[in-house]
Amino acid sequence: MKISVCPFVALASCLFYTAICHAGGNLPNPLARGPYPVGVTTTVLVDTSRTDNITKRFRMLVTEIWYPATDEAFFLPKNRYSDFIPGGMTPQIEKLLQQTYKKSGFEIDALFWNHAVRDARVREGKFPLIIFSHGNGGTRSQNTFWCDTLASHGYVIVSADHTGNARMTILDGKAVLFQPSERQNSAADRPKDMVFLLDEMTRWNNGADSRFAAKIDLSAVAAAGMSFGSYTAFRLVDTEPRFKAVIGMTGASPEHTNLAIPALAMIGTEDRTIGPKGNEGVHSYLEKHRGPAYLFELKNGGHYSFTDMFKINENFGDGVGKGTRMGTNETFEFTSMERAYEAINSVSVAFCGVYLKGEKGYLPFLLANHWPDDLLWVVKGVAEATATDSAR
Repeated sequence: MKISVCPFVALASCLFYTAICHAGGNLPNPLARGPYPVGVTTTVLVDTSRTDNITKRFRMLVTEIWYPATDEAFFLPKNRYSDFIPGGMTPQIEKLLQQTYKKSGFEIDALFWNHAVRDARVREGKFPLIIFSHGNGGTRSQNTFWCDTLASHGYVIVSADHTGNARMTILDGKAVLFQPSERQNSAADRPKDMVFLLDEMTRWNNGADSRFAAKIDLSAVAAAGMSFGSYTAFRLVDTEPRFKAVIGMTGASPEHTNLAIPALAMIGTEDRTIGPKGNEGVHSYLEKHRGPAYLFELKNGGHYSFTDMFKINENFGDGVGKGTRMGTNETFEFTSMERAYEAINSVSVAFCGVYLKGEKGYLPFLLANHWPDDLLWVVKGVAEATATDSAR
């Protein structure tokens, strides 16, 4: 699938890039893909300190990792949607895909696009780490548009299926399905899963996996997530000091104790899944926060504007395709895939650049609203920002 870029966006991209190069010493343009090709790999990590409530075995996490790859990956075949399914398609998985997306695996493969190369060689360097948590009933691969882009800018992104709370997790060739009754258990398991993933990446960096040995910057780690995963990430950074920044899409608990950590929160005004009450919780989080904080509110965005759903079903609703406004039932079009992804990705790249890599040249980009027709953008706790700056 080819994404077109209008002349105005291309011109704006060039202007922003010129400004960032001048201020930050030739930093990559946040509005474009980064300079690196991207690799992706699947692994199963086992936490022997816990027993899974569903499988009654050690807690097993099927995990996806995106990372900067060596240059030959520019020319290699790209990953397919079906490559995220260990062991490939089975009749059971085909049935689940039809139930969830109203499409077969073959149809999804034909629609799905990404830039990552499966099991490409890991690039030399030392890269900040982002641990991502998926939504309630989501999957570890639900945000490839975001993971793929950040990896191209020099980050390692780790995302696991939260077994029992993921749509389906393939363990030993069998699908462990989403269990709505497990939500409370998952609320307790999810932060532990993310801490375990960080512990495992620490082991890998120390030599347990030669591909990633000495290539992860463990002094620059962020927690991130979408929906239930966003709540998880914001809760986690209250208790785990190894995380130095937090990024949450569509959800945050207003009660928090880490008031200083750099935070980026994203919501959609027309989100019917968490609703106005959920969005108010995010606003409340930011009101209480004292450290650098950014609120990204997509005016015509919904819950699934912040996922890969655009790639699979362009009329899915609640952020993708057509919708009706809450309160008025007026019909409208949600923000397009191209516009939503451009805004979400570029703001994330700039935020991670400033707060994980120390690339202060990205700060001017964060202090302005580059999509005033599409986005409400609030900046708080940044010395250089003023109310006037954040409204521009």
